[in-house]
Amino acid sequence: MTGTKLKIALQKSGRLSEESNALLKKCGVRFNNGAGKLKSEAVNFPIEIYFLRDDDIPEYVADGVADIGIVGENVLAETKKDVQTIEKLGFGKCRLSLAVPKNFSYRSVKDFAGKRIATSYPQILGDYFAANSVESDIHTISGSVEIAPSIGLADAVCDLVSSGSTLFTNGLREVEIVMQSEAVLIAHNNLDGNSRKILDKLLFRIKSVRAAAQNKYILLNAPNDKLTEIIALLPGIKSPTVMPLAETGWSSVHSVINENDFWEVVENLKAGGAEGILVLSIDQMIQ
Repeated sequence: MTGTKLKIALQKSGRLSEESNALLKKCGVRFNNGAGKLKSEAVNFPIEIYFLRDDDIPEYVADGVADIGIVGENVLAETKKDVQTIEKLGFGKCRLSLAVPKNFSYRSVKDFAGKRIATSYPQILGDYFAANSVESDIHTISGSVEIAPSIGLADAVCDLVSSGSTLFTNGLREVEIVMQSEAVLIAHNNLDGNSRKILDKLLFRIKSVRAAAQNKYILLNAPNDKLTEIIALLPGIKSPTVMPLAETGWSSVHSVINENDFWEVVENLKAGGAEGILVLSIDQMIQ
């Protein structure tokens, strides 16, 4: 594996750029991604980073120019490049949705038949309409899709939605979700053995970072006469760590809880007699 470097393509700017860079750095990969930089090498991990337009990432990976890449599922579905999806990454979540003007009388997807739809995702939308037996006039535009109805270019739009505030500002309302999307790690179909070994090492780190983000480390003090009940409230990885305190009749309990269960668990612990509850973020969690 000496001399082999795994080549990864990241979005150079846009909604996935910052979090993609942050993910690598949380994985302990140190590199310089200064403004305008198109290529960088990690100083402590055998990886080379290319900073590209998001639409180009699937093609670079499919062609083997890059070994792996981080891209939105929406871009991957639109480009239809032959690559492997290795891991969903949990950030960059959004949805590709159909939206209509507020005065549009909408009942079902069939109402789009014969209508002009503006979108930057003609392939995905075309497949969606075909699956629903709808024939419409799809106008492909890039950027500022939301203004198309107000300037008479289209009757409706199909665009990425996060909060929905942009649609609202432009007098539109969301009526159909075409697909859900998030950032994914993709790979070339024919990685050589050395590149695959480096990818496995990186993937191990990514999974550890993702597991940490979904969990919290909790420490608390518990009276020994309520210890059994308090331990039963902790849905940790395995049984919690219990250590006696200097004060007689008390123990310190350490565990890990899922972020989704956090507030309910803490409230139950408090009600069960736990005191001095301390909750900490986790950088990495090796399972």
